[in-house]
Amino acid sequence: MERLSTTPANVKLGPLDLIPDNTARNFVLEMRAGRFHGFVVRKGEEVHGYVDRCAHMAIPLAQQLDQYLTPDGALIQCSWHGALYRIEDGICVGGPCTGARLQAWPVAVRDGMIVTA
Repeated sequence: MERLSTTPANVKLGPLDLIPDNTARNFVLEMRAGRFHGFVVRKGEEVHGYVDRCAHMAIPLAQQLDQYLTPDGALIQCSWHGALYRIEDGICVGGPCTGARLQAWPVAVRDGMIVTA
């Protein structure tokens, strides 16, 4: 099955409460064209989504389910090589791919639900 890097808009992922504040959650969406792997980080009432693929080696970022953030919740961290990414824009600020960027996955909160945008 092909691994996709985009999703259609308006797919309901779940209520905002599904992701505790300052944490992240993995999402896998099965579609006719293939399977999409992404994750969403919650910061207050805002959400930031990314394709689950490190900019350094194009492998999933987390070795453990939903473990995408540094212990203090300040940055996204690749558990394989230690690359560090800003949550708000996915730019790598430390590690083997400094200056590279995670692929954004457009998500939003509408009426208390996290949806693809």
